[in-house]
Amino acid sequence: MFSNSTQRKYWTFSDENELQRLRDEANQKYTKAHKMKEGEEWLFLSSAEERVLLLHYQLQLRDFCRKFQPAMPRAVAGTAFHYFKRFYLNNSVMDYHPKEILVTCVFLACKVEEFNVSIHQFVSNIKGDREKASDIIINNEMLLMRHLNYQLTAHNPFRAVEGSLIDIKTRSQLVNPERLRPGVEDALDKLQLTDCCLLFAPSQIALAAILHSVSKLQENLDSFVTEVLLGPEHKEYIHHIIEIIRKIRSMIRSYDPPSRDIIKGLEKRLERCRNQENNPDSQIYKEKMRENVDDEDFDMGPRVHTEGEKPKTGLHGITSLSSNSS
Repeated sequence: MFSNSTQRKYWTFSDENELQRLRDEANQKYTKAHKMKEGEEWLFLSSAEERVLLLHYQLQLRDFCRKFQPAMPRAVAGTAFHYFKRFYLNNSVMDYHPKEILVTCVFLACKVEEFNVSIHQFVSNIKGDREKASDIIINNEMLLMRHLNYQLTAHNPFRAVEGSLIDIKTRSQLVNPERLRPGVEDALDKLQLTDCCLLFAPSQIALAAILHSVSKLQENLDSFVTEVLLGPEHKEYIHHIIEIIRKIRSMIRSYDPPSRDIIKGLEKRLERCRNQENNPDSQIYKEKMRENVDDEDFDMGPRVHTEGEKPKTGLHGITSLSSNSS
């Protein structure tokens, strides 16, 4: 149950200001730890610029999941969004490149949601060097789980939507409630690109999406919600719930992707200010990998990567997140 979950306890926040504070702290922590020459401070991405890049990669995450073969259940994509958003609450894109974390989030979500695809099947949806893409995912999987504090269960609004639609069919006067489904799915798709899942319960998100769809069809379910769904025993909470629904519905809006020129400029700067220990093209990274190989040869045994160690394969293994079916 969501009310007793780690998601409710550790990954649901009071407001957007709290989320922004965490992101600002992650950005500042990175910039302080990776000081540049005087006059080059502008190369660092600001917290706001990181948000623009993350929106760009969330759009890529959404498209990757939509085109994935075999067809991916919506819960898998929803859980991947949870992981991606949680990870970048406390980490900077300058430390871990979003493209690498993105595919790892999706692969881990496939496991957690019991969508059984092998790593070979998974990387067949990625264009580029698939062997290197496999290494990226496998080497980052444990790091991702550590940064999620091994709290991997994600409660999505999809089941709550189905339960609410059944309730509407059986206990409301609305004609053909299935008419609501396209509007609900559109609302949930838009909300995935927001911080909604970090702020509200899945049942609240589901109800807001349903009422949004009802409004688009110029129907009304107010009496059903207040009198039947909530009931008189929750009368004192009605105004609070209405305010929550209003806030969620205000987040349902179209997100235009950032312009290609803006993203190109930010990614160019990212390549110059990213953590060189994570950059497979850097000399420091190559030297560290040689040291690790020498250690492994000496130990003559399997090596378990600790959190401080970086993946042995970098972004160059993933040239596109587009499915082959596209």
